[in-house]
Amino acid sequence: MCFAECLEKLMHDNGVTNYRLAKEVGCSATTVANWLAGKDIMPSFLQKVADYFSVSTDYLLTGEEKEKAPIDVVDEDLRDYLDELRNRPEMRMLFSTTKTATKAQIEAIVKMVEEMQGDK
Repeated sequence: MCFAECLEKLMHDNGVTNYRLAKEVGCSATTVANWLAGKDIMPSFLQKVADYFSVSTDYLLTGEEKEKAPIDVVDEDLRDYLDELRNRPEMRMLFSTTKTATKAQIEAIVKMVEEMQGDK
């Protein structure tokens, strides 16, 4: 899988538009469209796109993640959380987006999720 295909899949899977990605990584929507059309991406933008989607640059370029060394985790719940972050791009994106949030922002997000779960 080439960069354009990987980028298109990540954008589709995460509901990200050209405009939104451009705004997040600091380029124009036309530049994103050019990447999707197969134009080369500058290394600085490649890293920004990888960070935005919480994937490696290897994944963006090849569609495959390099094998990672296993993490020794004693807590089974923590191991399950790590597996979710590894295997679900939307969870990596959620974590990446919220890892710099303030305590008040996290509390508001938790409240919103709890309310959503109460709607079931």
